Amino acid sequence: MGARKKIAAEKRKEARKTLYFAKLKGVPSSPRKMRYVVDMIRGMEVNRALGVLRFSKKAAAADVEKLLRSAIANWETKNDRKAEDGELYISKVFVDEGVTMKRMRPAPQGRGYRIRKRSNHVTLFVDAKTNDEK
Repeated sequence: MGARKKIAAEKRKEARKTLYFAKLKGVPSSPRKMRYVVDMIRGMEVNRALGVLRFSKKAAAADVEKLLRSAIANWETKNDRKAEDGELYISKVFVDEGVTMKRMRPAPQGRGYRIRKRSNHVTLFVDAKTNDEK
């Protein structure tokens, strides 16, 4: 690796230490279904978001709730303390398309219809409200 790339990589690594996030990869549901759930909680305070996810009827809400709890735990680990009520909020969350498995379904007259089994990747960032005021 060249010196310029190494310096840029070190800079990215240092910047990443101040970010608190969790990733969920290869979730076997379509990105569109996951985005409905993610849009409900974007920008919310974490305790309120956990409540919204807990009582949502969407199946994807359980995966996002688990991911949010992981992001909160990551924040607490990096800061060596527990998060207080109203301190953390979801700063950024997005859903990317994952691998699409292609399958064939038998159809009339010797044809075959293609079935696309989609998956997605979710990335969730949390941040403390006190960090933005400084």
